[in-house]
Amino acid sequence: MISIKKVLVANRGEIALRIIRTCREKNIKTVAVYSRPDSVSPHVLAADESVFIGEAASSDSYLVTKKILDAAKKTNADAIHPGYGFLSENSSFAKECVDNGIIFIGPNPHAIEVMGDKTKARELMAKANVPFPPGTESAMNDVEEAKKVAKKIGYPVLIKAAAGGGGKGMRIVDNAADFVKSVKAAKSEAKNAFGDDRVYVEKYLEEPRHIEFQILADTHGNVVHLYERECSIQRRHQKVIEEAPSSVLTKELRAAMGRDAVEAAKACNYVGAGTIEFLLDKHMNYFFLEMNTRLQVEHPVTELITGLDLVSLQIDIAEGKQLPFTQEDIKFNGHAIECRIYAEDPQNNFLPSTGKLQKHRIPAGPGIRVDAGVEEGQEITINYDPMISKLCTYAPDRMGAIDKMLRALSEYEISGVRTTIPFCDFALNHSAFRSGKYDTHFIKDHFKESVQFEKDHLENISVVSSLLRAKMNHSANNTQPVKTQQTANWWKNRR
Repeated sequence: MISIKKVLVANRGEIALRIIRTCREKNIKTVAVYSRPDSVSPHVLAADESVFIGEAASSDSYLVTKKILDAAKKTNADAIHPGYGFLSENSSFAKECVDNGIIFIGPNPHAIEVMGDKTKARELMAKANVPFPPGTESAMNDVEEAKKVAKKIGYPVLIKAAAGGGGKGMRIVDNAADFVKSVKAAKSEAKNAFGDDRVYVEKYLEEPRHIEFQILADTHGNVVHLYERECSIQRRHQKVIEEAPSSVLTKELRAAMGRDAVEAAKACNYVGAGTIEFLLDKHMNYFFLEMNTRLQVEHPVTELITGLDLVSLQIDIAEGKQLPFTQEDIKFNGHAIECRIYAEDPQNNFLPSTGKLQKHRIPAGPGIRVDAGVEEGQEITINYDPMISKLCTYAPDRMGAIDKMLRALSEYEISGVRTTIPFCDFALNHSAFRSGKYDTHFIKDHFKESVQFEKDHLENISVVSSLLRAKMNHSANNTQPVKTQQTANWWKNRR
């Protein structure tokens, strides 16, 4: 059995801070890495040690494997946690960690490589009898042959990149006349994004819901799932709002999808935390989409309904410990929702909004969790993902979680950049979301209905926030607020 003493977190922002906090609870020392603009970021100030790794661009810092490994060696870190994004699904980096005697807190390189290639993953799912959308099982070599497949399965179809994700290298094709040019466009985008122009064809599912199952697997052959998350509200094929459990799954469907999620993980000899993603069509048929071989952004909603710390379990698995429960032991209670608070302009196609975070006052109270990676005064730049925080609520039932989220959104104060707060308020107030009758086209189908949504909802949020502050100030009987310390001193005093 291995005992991890020091973890280098090869990431930044809220996920780095979240990992550091769990390590502190487990009495494990931490090392933060940082680029120049992140020199006084919360994750750097929270860690026991920190190492400068380069300039602002990720290609000069967080994506340079040599700098990350050198930092681990310099600080005598015996393990690296990659978080998500950056190097988390880089099989070469995972292998380099192993080759350098450093524990990679994640799956083995083979699993990352196989499941990161969507065509190889489809081949594995076929062997494991896990359903996936009809189409080509491998990357297309002949456009005309692929065109025949498209005709056989019926339009519309999807052209998808074999490598990567996030909607890159993806095209919806409605008819045969557009097939060849769509293939060329998808291959070009895939080549630019991933250095790999391989694409394949699959049936495009209409009115799909995106539902994923959290899985855990240890080195002793035990594999379990921690139930599902609904991730159907997306922009540019990337998630904005998630909830757990899904409001649409029956007990029988949940059990069937859970079993197939476990079989999918077993098919690649998976170890660690991962996610099996499915698409559910309007007829309640489900199909394997892909596997994310890492911790997910939305993992907090699973933690809220199960009471488990996924990062802690990741570390335990990396140390060689057995899972402390079986599938029958795992239960979920209540309902949780996550709103990703991005520095984006919803009225301008959700494009990033840069600038100084002049105000950042988070909501609080029972059943509210905020995972934030930035503080007032920090610059939101184009160099990194524009996420400010993940706002989560938990309640005994779905409507309670929705109402709590609406209250939390109304209290959340941010200025200096535009954010997704008013969009989240719009979505949670919409009848399609509240009824649970929505799919991945929510934004396309409903968002444009209210061009004035941002102005109206921002005014509503501002009024509610002002009333709350006025009430609190009145209740305080003019008591002067105590000045808070600077962030750096606060973290120092915590230690």
